[in-house]
Amino acid sequence: MKIRILPNLTIPFDPERYIMDEGLRNAVEVAIALNQPLLLTGEPGTGKTKLAFKVAHELAKDKGKYAFSARPLEFYTKTSSSSRDLFYLYDALGHFQAANIKRDVGQGTPQTADFIELQALGKAIALTNPGALDRSKFKTPLEDKAQSSVVLIDEIDKAPRDFPNDLLNEIENLEFFIKEQDNYRVSRGPEQRIVVILTSNSEKNLPDAFLRRCVFYHIPFPSPPQLLEIAKAQLGGATQYADQLLNELIEKFTIVRQRAVRKPPATAELISWLRILEMEKIFELDAAAQQKHLRDNLSILVKTKEDLEAIRAMM
Repeated sequence: MKIRILPNLTIPFDPERYIMDEGLRNAVEVAIALNQPLLLTGEPGTGKTKLAFKVAHELAKDKGKYAFSARPLEFYTKTSSSSRDLFYLYDALGHFQAANIKRDVGQGTPQTADFIELQALGKAIALTNPGALDRSKFKTPLEDKAQSSVVLIDEIDKAPRDFPNDLLNEIENLEFFIKEQDNYRVSRGPEQRIVVILTSNSEKNLPDAFLRRCVFYHIPFPSPPQLLEIAKAQLGGATQYADQLLNELIEKFTIVRQRAVRKPPATAELISWLRILEMEKIFELDAAAQQKHLRDNLSILVKTKEDLEAIRAMM
């Protein structure tokens, strides 16, 4: 059987199409007003990470006192992350190897700055006051004009237990020291803002002291009417779906979520499913052919053998 080469249906994320309900918008505004990090929880696929892109996009539209960058600075937490990693990385191994190579060929020692790169929060702090910095202390290029930033710290619950509390101390001070450059101090300029958005799959693993010093918001999974609104926004104005068929497909998706015990599908999987069905022109098919296409494309929604068997029996 010949394999078809289908069109690429992936579409870059567009912040304009991100739908933010009133509760979430209020939480963002409160966090900005209180100058506290916004901590987001919610099951995978509810838009926690993408919110930072939406917020940066919206704040950049304001051409007033605060010059926000239109894209957030991103930090993706690892199990080995330390609070220093948020500010800069020092490539000690690379520095050591370069020093040995230069020594062997009779050259001078490499510059320490060539092995120091600012990371999300460190770069955000530096960008608030670039004119006051000695840029020979690190290799990261910076714009000359001061700017404000949104900083995304994703999946903070992956980090070691002491990471969140260490992080809050650093966020409150908004300064850091580069130990490898004689503790060179980098501090925030007075005119710009830094908005920190943290995501976590659960608040249960986070220290109480940390939670007390954050603005918290849990993003619930969208209701069917909200899913319809999200689907229409993501599919765009050129979609060939009628509202009635979209509602029917969202109803089937909701049933799949209820039956998929191991891994319920998320909103992103719904959108991918709808795009494939639209490409296959499901709206032009009779009921039997539609049902076959729904079964054939269940692999977009269902990711375990047990769930797939249970849902195929239902369909």
